Amino acid sequence: VLTGTEVKAIREGRVNLRDSYGRVEAGEVFVYNIHISAYSHRGSADHEPTRRRKVLLHKTEIRKLVGKTVERGMTLVPVRMHFKNGRVKLAIALAKGKKTHDKRERIRQRETERETRAAIKERQGR
Repeated sequence: VLTGTEVKAIREGRVNLRDSYGRVEAGEVFVYNIHISAYSHRGSADHEPTRRRKVLLHKTEIRKLVGKTVERGMTLVPVRMHFKNGRVKLAIALAKGKKTHDKRERIRQRETERETRAAIKERQGR
């Protein structure tokens, strides 16, 4: 649930979803690390930029998310935030985390690509 200054800041586009994630706790869905900067025309009232925020969902939607996150080891990831009829909507996706060996493989691929680009550039320079 958002405060008034948070909604106004989102309207100004002062929101960052990077590194944010969701979690189901006690039958409720919460999102963490959504950074909502301070509203530009605020008075003395201010909010914490990365506080835990409750997401309003139907019980059936929450049950589906619980099943998928517990069974398959998936994570809730906020993808997009937009307005619909004056209300803030949050699109949430289910994502599977990368394994350590997948990360290492990707790093190796980047290294070889960088080396081949450097070799091609060196040959063209001659």
